[in-house]
Amino acid sequence: MLEARLQTQQRNTQNTQETSLWSSGFGMKLETVTPFLGKYRPFVGRCCQTCTPKSWESLFHRSIMDLGFCNVILVKEENTRFRGWLVRRLCYFLWSLEQHIPPCQDAPQKIIENTGVQNVISGRVPSGAGEGQVPGLEKKEVQRILGHLQAPLCPFLLRLFSWALLRFLNCVFLNVQLHKGQMKMVHKAAQAGLPLVFLSTHKSLLDGILLPFVLFSQGLGVLRVAWDPRTCSPALRALLKKLGGLFLPPEANLTLDSSEGVLARAVVHAAIEQLLVSRQPLLIFLEELPGAQVPRLSALGQTWLGLVVQAVQVGVVPDAMLVPVAITYDLVPDAPCDVYQALAPLGLWTGALAVLRSLRNWGHSPRVCVRVHLAQPFSLQEYTINARSCWGSRQTLEQLLQPIVLGQCTVVPDTEKEQDWTPATGLLLALKEEDQLLVRRLSHHVLNASVTSSAVMSTAIMATLLLFKHQKGVFLSQLLGEFSWLTEETLLRGFDVGFSGQLRCLVQHTLSLLQAHVALLHVQQGDLLVVPRLGPGLTHLARLSAELLPAFLSEAVGACAVRGLLAGRVPPEGPWELQGIELLSQNELYRQILLLLHLLPQDLLLLQPCQSSYCYCQEVLDRLIQCGLLVAEETPGSRPACDTGRQRLSAKLLWKPSGDFTDSDSDDFEEAEGRYFRLSQQSRCPDFFLFLCRLLSPLLKAFAQAATFLHQGQLPDTELGYTEQLLQFLQANAQEEGFFECADPNLAVSAIWTFRDLGVLQQTPSPAGPMLYLSPTFTSRENQEKLEQFIRQFICS
Repeated sequence: MLEARLQTQQRNTQNTQETSLWSSGFGMKLETVTPFLGKYRPFVGRCCQTCTPKSWESLFHRSIMDLGFCNVILVKEENTRFRGWLVRRLCYFLWSLEQHIPPCQDAPQKIIENTGVQNVISGRVPSGAGEGQVPGLEKKEVQRILGHLQAPLCPFLLRLFSWALLRFLNCVFLNVQLHKGQMKMVHKAAQAGLPLVFLSTHKSLLDGILLPFVLFSQGLGVLRVAWDPRTCSPALRALLKKLGGLFLPPEANLTLDSSEGVLARAVVHAAIEQLLVSRQPLLIFLEELPGAQVPRLSALGQTWLGLVVQAVQVGVVPDAMLVPVAITYDLVPDAPCDVYQALAPLGLWTGALAVLRSLRNWGHSPRVCVRVHLAQPFSLQEYTINARSCWGSRQTLEQLLQPIVLGQCTVVPDTEKEQDWTPATGLLLALKEEDQLLVRRLSHHVLNASVTSSAVMSTAIMATLLLFKHQKGVFLSQLLGEFSWLTEETLLRGFDVGFSGQLRCLVQHTLSLLQAHVALLHVQQGDLLVVPRLGPGLTHLARLSAELLPAFLSEAVGACAVRGLLAGRVPPEGPWELQGIELLSQNELYRQILLLLHLLPQDLLLLQPCQSSYCYCQEVLDRLIQCGLLVAEETPGSRPACDTGRQRLSAKLLWKPSGDFTDSDSDDFEEAEGRYFRLSQQSRCPDFFLFLCRLLSPLLKAFAQAATFLHQGQLPDTELGYTEQLLQFLQANAQEEGFFECADPNLAVSAIWTFRDLGVLQQTPSPAGPMLYLSPTFTSRENQEKLEQFIRQFICS
């Protein structure tokens, strides 16, 4: 008892000292470092030059790069038409009164009179709902469906809500930054007289309120927001519809031959057509919420985008301008530790209590920063014409990778991977197969544009450093230098960061946001030791670090591929000099990169559909050379790579489509076989190589442990049941080995879906849901070990 009391006292003393450290600004004097953001700040968000070259050129001017940022929630006296001391106290209210709200049009009557709706009602369409029924009853049914879909805007409620939201955002956030140049591109696109469709990532339930407010404050009018009905209670849906919300009727997802489904789909099509004709801006979320254990690409978002694509194709509007949007937070405001569990529908009173809870914590917890990113708008019509020419043959993951995993084949097929985890709903299934493919690839393209234009926040950089470089702790003085280094590396790769200021203040603000997952300890030398907390804290840091992965993804894939190439030659524990002796041919590197690309989920890679895997392989190799990890090696008797004077001209000029390298003399395989590389022997390379490999280690380790679990799991089982089994196994391993970053439900789901595509697991329908069982090929322990060995070759211990 005495020992327990002493331990408790020591723990309380340590907690008291730690609390004083947080509140006193670390209690140590540090040298002030010049802000590094003035050196180089890239302008991100340009559209694809391959698919939309005209939009790439016409909607951009270099002068907009220098316009700087604005804080959207900073409303002062200058933002109103009035001046005086009373205006300074009522500026929020006066600002909300001055915002322009377009008058409500008679949309319901126009929707009812729509040709498609009238055809269904009058019975001219097969299986229409109007056959043999009274038109008056059908009109009421249309009005009922329309009432579920939308409601007339309420100007008074919009102004009141804008005023209240402005006050709330100023209490919760330090700032909400928006680039003026990006906003100027959107205004220029709006002047063309075409409807604007904003396609956004999804980080929080607050996005559906914050993004419309930001765009409304910039003079774009009231946005129509496509909400997910599963996330809102009926009372909250009624309020959001008055503020511009759209909710898909449940009848729209019925089977294609259902009469109720036919009528509901006709009403939804008519509503979207009316919205586009009236040029009301539309906001669609292409990404699922982080807490949902579903594919990253939203099925509902694809459905809404398919409606827009179909409206443009039938000529309701000549074109539509698509705007990729992204929003990033220091910390997601509605993301407690259990956010990755199933999300219940948010009720009106639950939302009000959450607001009151946030206001109560105001002043006690540090406020976060937000960045809103608007990428360059592009023409939907132009993309549709150009994108179809980039479609090629594709194969499943089982056809591509399983023979190589089992050792039956060594050649990687020259084709792309077909992997789509997002299920198609009733409205999307009503489209032609070619149009469904167009919508899916457009969704991937836009989501790629949104993610690459997102700024990296300070919490993502700090979490990456603590998780992948200093899990055992790091001195604060050293952490300051590495924070600056990783920020500059991020900027040099063409990604923006969502913060500015002096280095010490940035690190102090970031650590205060992460204080629930980080401990500060005093040491004798007067420095501070920053140590990540074990357990769920590491899992949370892994989720934050995932925001930085897109900036280093190419190098991380390349480093893991090099690790896989050296795995059979040099022991992983061998010295760096020994690994640098090995010659790596370009063909071998291409093969390893392709194998890893096929293994990694498409939801993680988010490759542009217009870019082939071989183009990406060359990009990965170029990145490894640019960052100094690989150096070209001249083999004896070969022509030096720099000797261009004796290169013979190709017999055929290389006027080919993008990604077509067949018959190319500059990339001939015979010449490529003579290209060799070595690992650089610079002093910084071993640490940087290990850092890049560790960026993909949570996913790869989860895949390897899932392969180990194959002979322990209880199959057959439902997908949900087997996910719970695998998650428990990952958590048990995390307790034993300390790999808490792998014990994530999303990683478990991703491993199961990848194994299903690979042919390791097979799925059959049942009354309880899809049942999973081991395929006959992988029932043998030998093939299971081959799968695990194939995955582990890419993991750097």
